[in-house]
Amino acid sequence: MLPRHQDPIVAIATAPGRGAVGIVRVSGRGLAPLIQALCGRALQPRRAHFGAFLAADGQPIDQGLAIHFPAPHSFTGEDVLELQAHGGPVVLQLLVARCLEAAATLDAEGQPSLAGLRLAGPGEFTERAFLNDKIDLAQAEAVADLIEASTEAAARSAGRSLAGAFSREIDLLRQRIINLRLLVEATLDFPEEEIDFLQRADAHGQLAAILGALDAVLDRAHQGALLREGLQVVLAGQPNVGKSSLLNALAGAELAIVTPIPGTTRDKVSETIQIEGVPLHVIDTAGLREHAHDEVERIGIARSWDAIGEADAVIFLHDLTRRGQPDYEAAEARIAERLQAGAALRLLHVHNKADAVATVTVPAGEIALSARQGEGLAALRQALLQRAGWHASPEGVYIARKRHVQALSRTREHLLAAAAHAQAADTALELFAEELRLAHDALAEITGAFTSDDLLGEIFGRFCIGK
Repeated sequence: MLPRHQDPIVAIATAPGRGAVGIVRVSGRGLAPLIQALCGRALQPRRAHFGAFLAADGQPIDQGLAIHFPAPHSFTGEDVLELQAHGGPVVLQLLVARCLEAAATLDAEGQPSLAGLRLAGPGEFTERAFLNDKIDLAQAEAVADLIEASTEAAARSAGRSLAGAFSREIDLLRQRIINLRLLVEATLDFPEEEIDFLQRADAHGQLAAILGALDAVLDRAHQGALLREGLQVVLAGQPNVGKSSLLNALAGAELAIVTPIPGTTRDKVSETIQIEGVPLHVIDTAGLREHAHDEVERIGIARSWDAIGEADAVIFLHDLTRRGQPDYEAAEARIAERLQAGAALRLLHVHNKADAVATVTVPAGEIALSARQGEGLAALRQALLQRAGWHASPEGVYIARKRHVQALSRTREHLLAAAAHAQAADTALELFAEELRLAHDALAEITGAFTSDDLLGEIFGRFCIGK
């Protein structure tokens, strides 16, 4: 632990603003003097006590509930004091200031009653819980993911991760790799035993089983990352093909201005929707054409191409009513060529205004719809989910982050390398063992058994103050 992790900390633990109830939380060691100063009495462990919170002159700042959680039976693993007061920002700030003041007050022996009490940094309470082995790193991240969840499915999945479902899967994989490593190391340490390791230990079978289990976890982690991060979808196409109408239809609200005038949309308009619990961040962009009518439209078109470059999926919207018009088709070909060069794998062709033509025929794998009438929207939603790689039920998914998916992918690469060494004619057990070690270390990064202070700072630095 760093020296700062030894300091007692205090912060407002509820969201900014006014509310019926607000919470001030203190975590540290030896909180009894502070409790006496604020509450005027000792508190029984884990019991709510109603009473006044006292200022230095003995006058009440507010009345509410005080709860003392002695170490190690608390969220952080340290002594924790929670003051549940009325949720006005001034009242809560007064309580924080009173905690800092009381901690600095000299006791009868001339020492501060709670030396070093300071304001908590972002995520520091959860960080303490991790450092004191109350939760692992994946569970700590799930705290923030639960708070930030944008859909019900994401919240439920984060709850499963917080309860340890993801961590248990990772620990089970780690244990299986450890068991295999033990056999390899034993063979390396005692070569005189002449044990045919690869055959007797069924290394090939064990590796195949571990890889199969890893692929299942990796798939669910990818699904969980989709629930957390969502999918960035850009609507692209020429002016007046119906991009803004499609955004409004998908969102179920009039978000973008729709007119028959080309170039109405000058800048990006975005909205987050959800399909089967997966958040989709849909961005309507300025119509793509070579010659803008003015500088504002030129900037809008440039931003459209920037958004296309960053998107997870690009809907190339075509106008069925202009099919066959030479100028329109020539412009379509130029846009398609540029999109194919940079976004071919992310491209989804959608043909709009199906309600305005007599017959509708589109190439296989492409979608025809009417943004105005709503026809074909269900097929588009399913196509977007398929393009994102979503195929699981949210009830079987735990929330995950990109770093989790990356760590699992590295684990898979090392296990495949180990399998290649095992299958080689001149099997090198040292290389086999090294790849297993690297696979184990990659898994350990997920739960924090093997991690760095820089990674911890990056993770917890994005939390809310007081969490």
